[in-house]
Amino acid sequence: MAASASLLEVGTGFHPELSGRENIYLNGTILGMTRLEIKQKFDEIVAFAEVEKYLDTPVKRYSSGMYVRLAFAVAAHLEPEILVVDEVLAVGDAQFQKKCLGKMGDVAREGRTVLFVSHNMAAIQNLCRRAILLSSGVIEADATAQQTIDIYLGSIQNSIALDLSARTDRQGRGEILIKKIELLGEGYQPINNAISGQDVIVRLYYTANKKEVFHNCRISVSIHINGIAHLLLSSELVTNDELVIAGEGFVDCMIPELPLSKGEYYLNSFIEANKTIQDWVERAAVLSVIDGDFYGTGRNYPPGWEGLTVLVKHHWKW
Repeated sequence: MAASASLLEVGTGFHPELSGRENIYLNGTILGMTRLEIKQKFDEIVAFAEVEKYLDTPVKRYSSGMYVRLAFAVAAHLEPEILVVDEVLAVGDAQFQKKCLGKMGDVAREGRTVLFVSHNMAAIQNLCRRAILLSSGVIEADATAQQTIDIYLGSIQNSIALDLSARTDRQGRGEILIKKIELLGEGYQPINNAISGQDVIVRLYYTANKKEVFHNCRISVSIHINGIAHLLLSSELVTNDELVIAGEGFVDCMIPELPLSKGEYYLNSFIEANKTIQDWVERAAVLSVIDGDFYGTGRNYPPGWEGLTVLVKHHWKW
């Protein structure tokens, strides 16, 4: 029977009262390794996880980042036949995520199986040849990574086309709801496509279900492509004025000189009042961007960089 190591739940098999050192040996034993085999890999695991100073500290005192680093290092270095990794890696910093992707690539090249569970399209493209799309436990697609990604993105666009007021896959208390998102261009005219380098307005229509005035509100929109957030636009970051919401109305998010390259992006909408989440809808709307002349040179990005690049005004001297 093939041994497998799983990170579908952070630190599976870790005992919170035991130290990092003790948990390495415990996990290795669970995976069927001998003490000698674990000892041979011990220094490599510790170096990869970067937790040398805390090896003899109970893991219940670790930060979530330290916990995940050690859990991944143990699972990946004890040579399982099957390595199952979820998006728990999202809590790590960018450098550690890069190390993890590199290690998973090494495991795959050694002839072992990596089952990578993720919504990060770029990581899937980089790591996987085959991808399976699951929806409510049912296989919707089983094809090459790119073919499955295309099917997944297509399904996202279909769900976005629904009226937001009909969406049930939302989080929050629900006393205030975002019922519609509209994209506006010059002269506040509705647009189907935004143009990089031109002003865009994201208008969020809301309705307050209770007959009261909501104070200290925060409203935000995040812009994503291929599972990666490119921009976070939040009212609290750019103004100290209080946002008060009552009844029905709309809030405009003004984006001057849209700094996105060509691509199909999606928006997540978020609203809270007095630090209580009221409404949070993922993939609430599509933002279709076509190329404009952002830099005034006729070139926005090198070949192959469309949809991957945030455009920033800059200059060089020599």
